[in-house]
Amino acid sequence: MTPADALPASRAHDSIGVFDSGVGGLSVLRALREELPAERFVYVADSGHAPYGERDDAHVIARSHAITRYLLERHHIKALVVACNTATAAAIKLLRQDYPDLPIVGIEPALKPAAAQSQTKHVGVMATRGTLNSEKFRTLLESLHGQATFVLQPCDGLADAIEHADATKIIAACARYTGAMGPFGTENNAMDTLVLGCTHYPFVTDVLRPLVGDHVAFLEGGAPVARQTRRRLVERGWLATSDAAQRPTAAALTFGTTGQRDELVSAVQRWLHMAVEAETLKIE
Repeated sequence: MTPADALPASRAHDSIGVFDSGVGGLSVLRALREELPAERFVYVADSGHAPYGERDDAHVIARSHAITRYLLERHHIKALVVACNTATAAAIKLLRQDYPDLPIVGIEPALKPAAAQSQTKHVGVMATRGTLNSEKFRTLLESLHGQATFVLQPCDGLADAIEHADATKIIAACARYTGAMGPFGTENNAMDTLVLGCTHYPFVTDVLRPLVGDHVAFLEGGAPVARQTRRRLVERGWLATSDAAQRPTAAALTFGTTGQRDELVSAVQRWLHMAVEAETLKIE
């Protein structure tokens, strides 16, 4: 399928493609399933080429294009969710240029809502180095000048530790990075809000919570992405609907990975509480 190919007029029963550099995008898939209970989803974990956040833009752009082509050609998706902050920052503009008839929804760190809700106006941001160094992130940060003080923390290795469920590395990385950021809390000059700027990070809030305290709000991007996906489907008349009692089960979900299949299956079971199968993919 070429970028110029037009999509059919009615796509309500086709799947939505979702991809991430690994298993972190499952946090976005979780939000999508809550918001869009009648939809079918195809999830691709590009774990064989991870972590995106520690690779250059050219690598991330090439992988994003390859996965999009795969999802269109193999699964005939009606919409695409880029469930990765790094891939959104590096590639989404180019994807939209090349596939203008495909609704494409990306994710970005929740800086705007964090600035709006913070009482101390000090906001912590944990993200990958690739996200923090991206032009898209810098533009977002500049647009909020004067609205809050943002403490930016690159978290090298944390997404990879979460990817491989390495509890020892997760605990050590969370302690190191939160400790480097400064004081958390509700006092003046303390951070009362923490933006989880990588889709992997919502899965370690149980580790982060005792490190930052009970009064610090965690913000992630899954729910806004899900709402935007709904809006884009409604605009096209492609929203799937069904009786609430007929919510799709695991059969409505297709999983594939370019990495270790068992790691994706275990992550789905651990975080989505579902027993599924996954296909090993070779996407070039």
